[in-house]
Amino acid sequence: MTRDPASVPHRGRLTPNRPLGDLTWLRVGGPADWLFQPADEEDLSAFLAALDPAVPVFPMGVGSNLIVRDGGLRAVVIRLGRGFNGIDCAEGQVTAGAAALDAHVARRAADAGLDLTFLRTIPGSIGGAVCMNAGCYGTYMADRLVHVRAVLRDGQVVTLPAADLGLGYRSSALPEGAVITAAVMAAPRGDPAALHARMEDQLARRDATQPTKDRSAGSTFRNPAGYSSTGAADDTHELKAWKVIDDAGLRGFQIGGAQMSPMHPNFLINTGTATAADLEALGEEVRKRVLQNSGISLIWEIRRVGEPAARQTTTR
Repeated sequence: MTRDPASVPHRGRLTPNRPLGDLTWLRVGGPADWLFQPADEEDLSAFLAALDPAVPVFPMGVGSNLIVRDGGLRAVVIRLGRGFNGIDCAEGQVTAGAAALDAHVARRAADAGLDLTFLRTIPGSIGGAVCMNAGCYGTYMADRLVHVRAVLRDGQVVTLPAADLGLGYRSSALPEGAVITAAVMAAPRGDPAALHARMEDQLARRDATQPTKDRSAGSTFRNPAGYSSTGAADDTHELKAWKVIDDAGLRGFQIGGAQMSPMHPNFLINTGTATAADLEALGEEVRKRVLQNSGISLIWEIRRVGEPAARQTTTR
């Protein structure tokens, strides 16, 4: 085994010192030591098996729920592409590659008369949706997921039942370094026209209440604990994160180029000049002021990874 990823045989694309900002929805972030885009599951398996286990690996989806800090990531970032975006619908189940976009999966399922409409307005890809137990309109991945295929850090290709993934509220317990390559979901049957109509209604409601044209990463904080359960279909959300942020007077609050959206105060947006440090500093200031105002400690929903830039200063 080798610590040098460049010497590991591979068929995909391996890029050193690759900036990650353009791969995230917030458009911030320093470079990864390496970015590996495997050709297929076999290529990924062989690469991880040959790579020294001491080399950190970070699986990355489409960056829809991610802040990469300005100093970047000291790791091999694994990003799945075209070889992992297939979608197949058969016998009440949908099999989707981890790189397939949630919205595409919802539409293809509806074409086949299968109801995965909850995925239509969730940003990101299926691999990320599993990792975060993504959900909307009272349905979560935990309610539909049957099993996933994954490549473990040592290169083993395994099938992991949903029950073994520790799916909770916006969380999972995947093995460290595991890369999901595909997911199988069970879906109730429905009329294709009715399913598409429902999704159009969902899109209209989302666009009327969320800053979909701004650079954001979706919801910044989880709904407060004690008001949201662990992801069951009968979940109730009597208190929303946006409400406690709004009550603290933080709608539109800004640090540097980072702002809590005036349209939806639980959306952290890059107004065009934000650094990752701006975004994270704003989120932490919001957490501090909400705690002071309401006694509620908000938990980040956006993942924050990597290292800060050396001698970085944040404009307040």
